[in-house]
Amino acid sequence: MSAAQPGSLEKCTELASFDYGATTITLAEVIPAGALTNAGTAVGEHCLVQGKMNERTSPVDGQNYAIGFEMRLPTDWSGRYLYQANGGTDGRVAPAVGSFTGGQLENGLQLGFAVMSSDAGHNEAQNPLFGLDPQARLDYGYQAVGTLTPMAKELITAAYGRGPDRSYIAGGSNGGRHTMVASSRYAQEYDGFLAIAPGIDLPEAAVAQLWGAQQWASVATATPVTGPADLETAFPVAERQLVAAAIVAACDGLDRLEDGMVQDIEGCQHTFSIDRDVPTCAADRDGTCLTEAQKTVIAAVFDGARNSTGDALYSSFPLDPGIVSPGWASWKFTSSIDRNRDPVAVGFIFSVPTADVSMLNDTLGYALNYDVDAQASQIFGTNGVYTESAMSFMNPPNPTRLDTLRARGGKMIVVHGAADGVFSPDNTAAWYQSLDSRYKKKADEFVRYFEVPGMGHVRGGPATDQFDGLTALVDWVEGGTAPERLTATARGAGNPGGVNPEVPASWSPDRSRPLCVFPLIAQYKKGDPESADSFVCKRSSRSEDKGNRNGHGHGPGRGGGGGHR
Repeated sequence: MSAAQPGSLEKCTELASFDYGATTITLAEVIPAGALTNAGTAVGEHCLVQGKMNERTSPVDGQNYAIGFEMRLPTDWSGRYLYQANGGTDGRVAPAVGSFTGGQLENGLQLGFAVMSSDAGHNEAQNPLFGLDPQARLDYGYQAVGTLTPMAKELITAAYGRGPDRSYIAGGSNGGRHTMVASSRYAQEYDGFLAIAPGIDLPEAAVAQLWGAQQWASVATATPVTGPADLETAFPVAERQLVAAAIVAACDGLDRLEDGMVQDIEGCQHTFSIDRDVPTCAADRDGTCLTEAQKTVIAAVFDGARNSTGDALYSSFPLDPGIVSPGWASWKFTSSIDRNRDPVAVGFIFSVPTADVSMLNDTLGYALNYDVDAQASQIFGTNGVYTESAMSFMNPPNPTRLDTLRARGGKMIVVHGAADGVFSPDNTAAWYQSLDSRYKKKADEFVRYFEVPGMGHVRGGPATDQFDGLTALVDWVEGGTAPERLTATARGAGNPGGVNPEVPASWSPDRSRPLCVFPLIAQYKKGDPESADSFVCKRSSRSEDKGNRNGHGHGPGRGGGGGHR
């Protein structure tokens, strides 16, 4: 595709009278240069536009709904449009600056994109009960993006005198899911897609979280479990550090350099064994061992959620040293039982029939008593009110059929941390492998997948989590330069994008590593061990081995488990 051409802002305050369908503009004002900063650098002058679309009253729950949005239109425009897909259960219009992952040194607005952000059709006060309204479910799943996109392009035309030359969509977590959905549903509207830690099969992942909470509760030392701190006694930080150290001891050298990082994620799943490499407690737990029951539960959680007959409900997860991260623990022990994340998402947004509203008073009880045999199928359910299932409205309709994207020259970059505590990189790997198979081993001509060793959900962990996927995507879409690797940097002391406190003190604060195109891994060649330039991308010796994992003999192998539907 040809490169976007720069332009200049022609209108701002006049956009208050912008007329487009069921759209109301509530604010249009100039934001001076320097009013916003990112990584210590001033963001340039731009126009801030806020508004809402499709305001309505629900016939189901009587609530007032609208798709709230914000656009920031730079005075010095690159000719590009960026939809900033936001995370969680949405409900908040995040500042439309185009930031997605750890410590971006330049956000989309600084790069000259006209950026759109939205609440996906409901406000924070309506979380999570917006799921009681069927249209709010659909807006959250995919229709808000489809509704806002043509309006945003018309607003850009009104502001600059012409529409965008190139259009992009990017996001992390649920925003990564939005991006993946758009690659299937709205490929004709976007040229480039950047998905970070995408929640592919998000309803299944949420069910797996509830199942996981039950597994942890079975070996928690605090009984009864009354909250996250009690649940975490199943696998507290000292024991996670024990396991992480054992993973490093077994796998660190697989990439030819002992540096505290496990680059060969796939190889490690076959090299490391919980049974063999972690001491078994002969007496009481003291942080230097695990009980047999703990080992069984940990292996089961990483092998992936299953029902009582052994059918996979979601994917496996790779064991990675990043399990030491507080973020990993938060997903496993807090989000899986509290009233802001998985129980309410499963009960009110994803299930048919929905849970009773009284569940909000006892999300812990809902999680620990959730019957996967009887209830997991409800994420595939429909009825006269909810005519589209959660697995339909939350997922791409054909996740491995990207013919439109491919035919029109679109490109997609997907990035996932190996220590993600909620959305599994194994599931993303399985999706990519299926995509590659469908396109006869040529999927890398239009989609490239990168894994980040040690990185948690979207960012953080003992990892090099600072990388510029957006510029790499533009270079690929408009310049034809496919990314063979992304250079990622640790955010140690002094990092202008913000310090990641989980970067080990033994690392250089600006340690860099290449993120390699899956299934290649970074392998040390020679030179400065703190520099990405000292590494090459090569295939893991175990990348084709799909044998059992985690030393227990019942794992599904890399990319195994529920997988994409």
